[in-house]
Amino acid sequence: MVLLSFDIEEFDMPLEYKGEISFDKQISISQYGLERILNILKKHHAKATFFSTVVFAENSKHLIERLLNEGHELASHTWFHSEFEEKHLKESREKLEELFSTKVTGLRMPRMMPVDEKEVEKAGYSYNSSINPTFLPGRYNNLKVSRTYFKEGNVMQVPASVSPNFRIPLFWLSFHNFPLAFYKKLASDTLKKDQYLNIYFHPWEFAGIKDEAFKLPGFTVKNSGDDMVERFDSFVGWLKDKGHTFGTFQEFQKKICS
Repeated sequence: MVLLSFDIEEFDMPLEYKGEISFDKQISISQYGLERILNILKKHHAKATFFSTVVFAENSKHLIERLLNEGHELASHTWFHSEFEEKHLKESREKLEELFSTKVTGLRMPRMMPVDEKEVEKAGYSYNSSINPTFLPGRYNNLKVSRTYFKEGNVMQVPASVSPNFRIPLFWLSFHNFPLAFYKKLASDTLKKDQYLNIYFHPWEFAGIKDEAFKLPGFTVKNSGDDMVERFDSFVGWLKDKGHTFGTFQEFQKKICS
């Protein structure tokens, strides 16, 4: 099973690099990218999981309703993208459920931040996908964490996929910067070894973000916008042609627990 997931959030990354972007533009860029993602998934009849901040969801109700109507899963990306308190774990889950009358069972922390797993369980989640089990300088070192899913208390941990050899991450930056043939090879190796693939992206990757005002480094904007649409469309089609199925995290959890 292929687990495609998207962290849908206010596009505040330019602020990390001392760039300038208004809140309205943060939302509109992510909304545009999300529409493009949904169109690709619909074309290939592929299901996915969307981890949303409450801030983005409140400002994008029509898109959240669309993704739910098209069979995708809504999960929590907490309340804000760049501000976090433990209370946001439970509050974000309950708010998303209230807004969209859907069961929210999953969590992904913004920027894969560490989180107290006991608090995650207390907040009512049954799975957490907030670990990238690799080494990324300046961000995290999770080389001692299991590459594949495992249970922690009553919460299933579903780390992002890394290659079986050398733990090369298959996250969004790899997809943008590796040659697509090499990325496909890593994905194939991981699927063969683990029997599933967990990869994540963001809607703003599918929009035009090569704006000098954002001050984003080249490795974050390479193959973004129209190039990303073409690249991702091709990749999903390739997975489909290989006979792989696409599922939500809830479907995956149900399958492995049955």
